[in-house]
Amino acid sequence: MANRTAPALPLRAGDRDELERLTRSATVMASLAQRARIVLLAADGVGNQVIADRVGVSRPTVNLWRDRYAERGLRGLVDESRTGRPRRVDRAEVIAATLVPPPESLGVTHWSSRLLAARLGLDHSTVAGVWKEFGVRPWKADTFKFSTDPELVAKVTDVVGLYLNPPENAVVLCVDEKSQIQALNRTQQVLPMAPGHNEQRTHDYVRHGTSTLFAALEVATGQVTGVCKGRHRHQEFLVFLKHVARAYPDRELHLVMDNYATHKKAEVRDWLAHNPRIHVHFTPTSGSWLNLVEVWFGIIERQAIRRGTFTSVRDLTGKIRAFITGWNKRKHPFTRTKTPDEILDKINRKRQHVSSTGH
Repeated sequence: MANRTAPALPLRAGDRDELERLTRSATVMASLAQRARIVLLAADGVGNQVIADRVGVSRPTVNLWRDRYAERGLRGLVDESRTGRPRRVDRAEVIAATLVPPPESLGVTHWSSRLLAARLGLDHSTVAGVWKEFGVRPWKADTFKFSTDPELVAKVTDVVGLYLNPPENAVVLCVDEKSQIQALNRTQQVLPMAPGHNEQRTHDYVRHGTSTLFAALEVATGQVTGVCKGRHRHQEFLVFLKHVARAYPDRELHLVMDNYATHKKAEVRDWLAHNPRIHVHFTPTSGSWLNLVEVWFGIIERQAIRRGTFTSVRDLTGKIRAFITGWNKRKHPFTRTKTPDEILDKINRKRQHVSSTGH
């Protein structure tokens, strides 16, 4: 068994106060405070093995810092500067290597910081730091789709023009439907959020059917008119249009819609023809992102549906109606700031970029 005492390590004049200060300081490196504690214990005659156990290091480490202090005093506790010029990381090289797909021999679709670091002979934290600095995220992929609509320019100009310069004494409404909303109920009770713990739910669930939300967003105010239906056909859509017409009696309406087949059925066209105060403006093909109600659909999905639990379709539709009621009390418009020319210019630049990749 190791002795608890040993020949005390003699301290140089004035060093004890400085060593004690280092062990108490919150600003010095932890490694330096640890070395100071080792020396103080050694100065009090504590054995090397006991020091190692108390400080949480190995016995050779205790011997190292005892000897370093004995030779050079406090200066011996500071890390020695390494010779040679510090290696500089070529950040351009890291980015260039990141943008080249990994070789097929690796069997991966994109670089990880560790894979690329091993290839470049760097530490993975260095690679991750360069990625963060330049906003490069190999693990993330977004989606895109260019519109092939021959009337792209005209439709973008028309729809965005409605947002930026709506007709006087008219109401602009963005109309669409969010289909196949599932009434999901978790198999066990949801555990509520608590300090230090997120809300918890089971990964499995029971389906209780689906519903379709038809919604019209008033561009000027953010007011939403919504109706839930059990099916997603032109019959339900026509019923919803009539509901919207009743909600805005004697007002000229401009409806922004996408090119879904339900919106262009003969019955729908005939009804619109008999209601000349209602004008339809179609977004470009594959351009439903121009429809501002899609922004609102994202909000209700995040705030009321995705984490909701529903025991039935009736429960689901009731909670959707409650959300719409609450939204209309705190509503706000979604403002578009880009002009049609700015949007079209961005689309053209993206197309040119894709063309330059050779795809």
